[in-house]
Amino acid sequence: MKDVQSEKDYRNVPLKKVGINSLRWPIIIKEKDGGIQNTIADMALSVDLPADVKGTHMSRFVELVNDLKEISPKEIDKALDALKEKLHAKTAHIRIDFDYFIKKPSPVTGIISPYDVKCSFDAEKGEDFKFIMEVAVPVSTLCPCSKEISDFGAHNQRARVSIKIVSKKLIWIEDVVKIAEDSASSPVFSLLKRKDEKYVTEMAYLNPRFVEDVVREAAIRLDEIKDITYYRVYAESMESIHNHNAFACAEKGEII
Repeated sequence: MKDVQSEKDYRNVPLKKVGINSLRWPIIIKEKDGGIQNTIADMALSVDLPADVKGTHMSRFVELVNDLKEISPKEIDKALDALKEKLHAKTAHIRIDFDYFIKKPSPVTGIISPYDVKCSFDAEKGEDFKFIMEVAVPVSTLCPCSKEISDFGAHNQRARVSIKIVSKKLIWIEDVVKIAEDSASSPVFSLLKRKDEKYVTEMAYLNPRFVEDVVREAAIRLDEIKDITYYRVYAESMESIHNHNAFACAEKGEII
C-alpha cells in the first residue's frame, strides 16, 4: 500500500512540531501512599519533521499511548524514546492534562471525601529529557484589608493556586497540593458538616491572605525543596465583592 507520508517534500520547510492533540484516554497514576488512581487524560503528542519529509504517521502516536500502562516521569521518558524511534524524529513531546483526586478528611468530623485538582505533565526529549509538572489547587482566601477596616466580618472567596515546577527528583502531587493549601487562608473541601464549616470559616478569618501573600508563602515553601530547579506560582482570587479577579505571580529559575 502506498505510503504518502514518507514521500519527499520539496518546499524546504522543517516543522518544529507535528502530531495529535485532544486525545482523551484512560490513564493510571501512582499515589504517594503507594496506591494507584484511574483517571481520564487529555493528551497532545508531537515530533519534529524534517524539511524533506511530507508527513508523519499519526496512528503511531495512538499506538504509543495504547502501550503506555502507567503515567510517571520514568515511563514518559521511555515513551518519548520510543516515539523518536517509531517516527525517526530528533525530538518528541507529550503533554498530559488530567484530574487528580485528593482524599481528604473534614477537619472536625473526619469524614473522608475526594476533591479534584487539575494536573499536567509536560515533557520533551531531544538529547536530554525535560519534565514540567503543574498542579492547580482550589483554596480559600480572606482579605486582610476587609478584616482590618470592618467592624465585623470580612470578604472571602474561592481562589486557585497553580504551581509549576521542574525538579531533579520526583515531587508528589500531594506535596504540591499541601504547599498551595498551607499558603492560603484555608483549604477547601467537598464535604463539610456544620462543625467543619464553622472550623474552616474561622480558620480563614484568623489567617487572612492577599493573593500576594499566597504566592510569597508558596515561594518560601518551594525554596526549601532543594531539588526544585524552577518554579512558577500563580494565584488568582475570584473576588466576591468586585467585578474583577485579583492575581499575583512569582517565578524563579529557568526551564533549560
